[in-house]
Amino acid sequence: MSPAALPDPVPLSGSLLQEDPARVYREMRREHGSVVPVLLDGDVPAWLVLGYRELHQITGDAVLFSRDSELWNQWENIPEDWPLLPMIGRRQPSILYTVGERHRLRAGMLTAALEAVDPFELRGYTERFADELIDGLCSKGSADLVAEFAMLLPVRVLARLYGFSDEEGPALVTALNDMIDGRERALAGQTHLFTSMTALVAGRREAPAEDVVSRMLADTSGFTEQEVVQDLMVMMAAGHQPTADWIGNSLRLMLTDGRFAASLFGGRNSVAEAMNEVLWEDTPTQNVAGRWASRDTQLGGRRIRAGDMLLLGLQAANSDPQVRTDGSALTGGNSAHFSFGHGEHRCPFPAQEIAEVIARTGIEVVLDRLPDIDLAVPAASLTRRPSPWLRGLSELPVTFTPTPALGGTLA
Repeated sequence: MSPAALPDPVPLSGSLLQEDPARVYREMRREHGSVVPVLLDGDVPAWLVLGYRELHQITGDAVLFSRDSELWNQWENIPEDWPLLPMIGRRQPSILYTVGERHRLRAGMLTAALEAVDPFELRGYTERFADELIDGLCSKGSADLVAEFAMLLPVRVLARLYGFSDEEGPALVTALNDMIDGRERALAGQTHLFTSMTALVAGRREAPAEDVVSRMLADTSGFTEQEVVQDLMVMMAAGHQPTADWIGNSLRLMLTDGRFAASLFGGRNSVAEAMNEVLWEDTPTQNVAGRWASRDTQLGGRRIRAGDMLLLGLQAANSDPQVRTDGSALTGGNSAHFSFGHGEHRCPFPAQEIAEVIARTGIEVVLDRLPDIDLAVPAASLTRRPSPWLRGLSELPVTFTPTPALGGTLA
């Protein structure tokens, strides 16, 4: 059967999915198994893959489960104003939707450009921008670490790595967060990011430098400036929001779970442990769209039709009881989670490493500069943004003893 013919598809929305996704995934798994018929906005049918093994199968077979959205059998039912079009687009020119040899070459270009990032410079940029952000709030004694720190840090570092000047950074932060906000400012944010990226690529074509953009332009695979711009925009968006949520979710865990209390007094191992636990239990990227079946097949006992869309349930797969028989996955930095994807369309390894350095360094700066930090509200009152795709805090209000800015004095 196709998803539309099934009697019991589950709407991929609702407050419970925001408040307690683990419960939702458990109930889905109990009632439907590892592959669940779901409805997206506008009652558009899809399959949500919850099983670890099934997700491994999908992401490991790029021929049967293609990234080519042109295969989708629902395009005739999709209106032009469908809210998920920016995420599940048609004929999108970025690396997200290229397949085969063209994708391999494109991924190689991105990977090489990111691998060349100097790790000492990366940490130095992150520390500098993190200190600047803490300087702006440390004298107040209270702050929202989501709005005033986590949502501002990753894009500033990424912009510097790409080749933007520090003066251009704040406007890029505003543009990207406006895009994420998804309301009336989203189009203006996207326009600013595209215009800025286009100008940077054109400038680096004329005058190369030691940055990611210049290295991508030096690649000999024949990609156009327009393709480079699209990939840079994808990398900026994919690198910023999940990393910001990784910072926020990790700080929340450290401030609410007694196992990590030592890290609030200068410990370092606990930071890495908290970040790893978040990737398993509270991963920023909960679900990803998508893959499209290139022919009729079977998956998890379900009959999948050619052109059906499959959503990757990353968080649900991480908590699959078939592979999580004990808590061992959370120890020793186990990285067998799906938080960065799997297969040829996974997040490139250098990008994962960059995100980890930004998140860990940012958290360490917070703990160094605000050593007596504490939640300003009960943990149970913390809320999440309403999204089935990305899981992050709406805010993280904290209190601390006011301290002077570096090189400054208390106002």
